[in-house]
Amino acid sequence: MQGVQAKQLFGAEPKASNQSSSPFGSYAKGCLAGGTELAETGPTWQAMRLSRNRNWGHPVTIDYIKDLSAKAAQQPGWNGLYIGDISQPRGGPMLTGHRSHQLGLDIDIWMRPADTLTLSPTQRENISSISMRRNNGAYVNSSWTKQHHNILKAAASDPRVARIFVFPGAKVQMCEDAKGDRSWLRKIRPWWGHHYHFHVRLNCPEGAEGCVNQDPPPAGDGCDDARKWVQDILFPPPPDPNAPPPKPRRELQMTDLPKQCVNVLQSP
Repeated sequence: MQGVQAKQLFGAEPKASNQSSSPFGSYAKGCLAGGTELAETGPTWQAMRLSRNRNWGHPVTIDYIKDLSAKAAQQPGWNGLYIGDISQPRGGPMLTGHRSHQLGLDIDIWMRPADTLTLSPTQRENISSISMRRNNGAYVNSSWTKQHHNILKAAASDPRVARIFVFPGAKVQMCEDAKGDRSWLRKIRPWWGHHYHFHVRLNCPEGAEGCVNQDPPPAGDGCDDARKWVQDILFPPPPDPNAPPPKPRRELQMTDLPKQCVNVLQSP
């Protein structure tokens, strides 16, 4: 393992470890023991891009997907959810894409309405989700519906959820449309991208002592912060001439991860 990038080691594992389920570390620097595979097709979901082998998560995550997809199936035009990346079989850094998704507690959920749950594996490789953004993410476009609002509200209202990332225009639109209790809006956070899918991040499961939670979102509904994001998209502030150049990201080595992650990799 010495000198080999952690993503090469975790990306090569085809199956979960034979251990009790436990996430170790933080969302962007950790691993998953005893992961559970989300069935490729269920009564109210389909896992997409099966060739990536990223439909693995903590058992709490799998239960959450089943619960949320059943609620989504109650929305007109939706038979459930299309599920994108969760984690690799043993979590850890991924060969391509995300910095997070390392604990089996992050879920990408497609914005495309899951109107059919009979897609073949080949179709799931080639079909694409649908972008919801207009003006570079400042606003939603005509594909955005009340059903998207309702599904995101249901997703955020679950106590297992720490936060949800979505593009700024969607957050502002939900702020405008929300009626009654607005407490769920606090968990909806604006972030770059996230217009083809929204990203659900779950809290560390109860009793998972090796798991490190992210700090909770700031108090309040977060709507003013999202509006500031929109203003910065529409009227970008001038670049700071004194800002230091960004440092290139160093690839994670095994020594960067919690020590339990070596056992996760070496476990049968």
